[in-house]
Amino acid sequence: MVSRDERSGTLSGLTETEAKEFHSIFVFSFVVFTLVAAVAHLLVWLWRPWIPGPNGYSAIESGVNTAQLLISSYFS
Repeated sequence: MVSRDERSGTLSGLTETEAKEFHSIFVFSFVVFTLVAAVAHLLVWLWRPWIPGPNGYSAIESGVNTAQLLISSYFS
């Protein structure tokens, strides 16, 4: 068991060994999260690019116009 004197010198209350272990787990988790986020952004970019092509967002606009006509037909 760790004595009280070893823990009293740090702000977190962790010993140096515990702090190193926590740091390694934190860094590993951060790297995994960053890789998952990067892959998700790449997949979304491949599905629907954020910067429009030469015709603009024509595919999106046609879908919106179709939905607008469908919804407005219920109200008229």
